[in-house]
Amino acid sequence: MRIKKVCKTVLRIIYDSDYRFYITSCYGLHNRMGDREFLEKKFKAVFHRKLDLENPKTINEKLQWLKLYDRKPQYTQYVDKYLVRKYVKEMIGEEYLIPLLGVWDNAEDIEFDKLPDQFVLKCNHNSGTGMYICKNKNNMDCNKVISELKKGLKQDYYITAREWPYKNVPRKIIAEKYIVDESGYELKDYKFYCFNGRVKLVMINSDRMSDKSTKADYFDENYNHLDIKWGYENADKLPEKPEKFELMKALAEKLATNIPHVRVDFYQTPEGVYFGEMTFFDGSGFDRIEPIEWDYKLGSWINLPQKTQ
Repeated sequence: MRIKKVCKTVLRIIYDSDYRFYITSCYGLHNRMGDREFLEKKFKAVFHRKLDLENPKTINEKLQWLKLYDRKPQYTQYVDKYLVRKYVKEMIGEEYLIPLLGVWDNAEDIEFDKLPDQFVLKCNHNSGTGMYICKNKNNMDCNKVISELKKGLKQDYYITAREWPYKNVPRKIIAEKYIVDESGYELKDYKFYCFNGRVKLVMINSDRMSDKSTKADYFDENYNHLDIKWGYENADKLPEKPEKFELMKALAEKLATNIPHVRVDFYQTPEGVYFGEMTFFDGSGFDRIEPIEWDYKLGSWINLPQKTQ
């Protein structure tokens, strides 16, 4: 059965040029290709239709357009998990920042003995790779953590989907305080999608720290549930409206000032509300949205700015 599956995949790679590009791009074989050509080819490989950059309509099309033509230098600061702290402090206040425990240029420089029993280590320029959540320092393999962080620092987060703000982020490792939400064991993500500075869509991630796969549920700005699937399955039980929903929404809109489209993430904990990150290209603009009508509806909410490139 396994041999049959491998043969089928090999034949598809040989005869399906779109699928072949998708697979080979994952292995970095097109890293020297120009951004526009790369995005056109990958979009076609994923969605099986041409990317319309002259008259984009869906949110996934407009995200590709924004990658190419809305390149404001400050966006690099906003995606930098270390430097964005300065922007957050200036715009909404330092009290919304997760306490910083340390920052280093090299993994070998981390002073583990000075860190508390629980903490989170992450690279400032990517998402996931190299991240380590320490719940008990006595169970930590320092050498393994250092090795994974070194891999994270080497990752070129820009090249795989041409999310250009990450291209020139000065790479570092940061340590933050370990936090959980009111459940005491997980940390739900509240993601506020801002269109021209206004929240119009909210996503809540759950089961992020359990053995289950991460779930996602979508709501409008008034917390009415929406029938959308976007890269994740819905939770078995709808999450309740967070107590600080209106506060987080207002904070997100402040941080999204003068930006055509950005997602601003927050956490609600017993200690208060904390800022998570700013994301300009959800799913890199390559996650399918169901039903397809929502791809167009969300796209209609983005007013594209004048080209900066």
